[in-house]
Amino acid sequence: MFKRISVSLIIVLIALVSNGCGRDRTLLQTSQEVVIKPKGKVHYDYRIKPNDRVGIMVYKYPDLTPTSMSEKGILVDSNGYISLPLIHRVHIAGCTQTEAARKLENMYAKYLKDPALNLEVLNKRAYILGEVKKPGLVPIDRERTTIFEAIAVGEGLTDDAQRDHILVLTHDSSGNLELRRVDLSNYTTLAASNLIIKPDDVIYIPPSGWKEFRINSENFTSVFKTIAGIASPFVTLKYLFDN
Repeated sequence: MFKRISVSLIIVLIALVSNGCGRDRTLLQTSQEVVIKPKGKVHYDYRIKPNDRVGIMVYKYPDLTPTSMSEKGILVDSNGYISLPLIHRVHIAGCTQTEAARKLENMYAKYLKDPALNLEVLNKRAYILGEVKKPGLVPIDRERTTIFEAIAVGEGLTDDAQRDHILVLTHDSSGNLELRRVDLSNYTTLAASNLIIKPDDVIYIPPSGWKEFRINSENFTSVFKTIAGIASPFVTLKYLFDN
């Protein structure tokens, strides 16, 4: 009886763990080949979207844009408009930062002399996940930010990171999702066109094959510890009955 119970427990537990060990923990899997983007010119201008926050400063007329407006930003509403003193509602969604600034300057020029201003989107950011020491948000406060800077924000790669198969989920000029691979271990493939990240990009550092093997091995060996713990009372009882 005890033997049948032990054998049944072993079969059930191994079946459960085998199913768990077969699950791949890697994100952004695809059956298509993910290639390294060829070298080329990098040209990218961020376009303002609804729900962005923009900081605005009219240099000669600071009363029009108090500190709170330039630091915390003005919300672009769901229809792409912002509201400003004197010129009221202005549609800026779809404009680059430079285009929006020139548009506001032209509108202010009807009322003010030399209304030069600065406009900046304050909430631009990317995301870094996977085998970095501190996954999370990567603020983008410049026109060009690289994967190296994102990794630095994440406090560096872990020892288990795949350095030759970093994945970047981004959008093309038409807004369609695009996945590319970056190989940081090969200098000849490094190029600005492949390293530059844009706002809302997701950088994923996959774990090495050794880490997956190690985790699966630990899961597999833990089954035998569980079996030993469950079977121990039965073995003890059998020993007592036999003696």
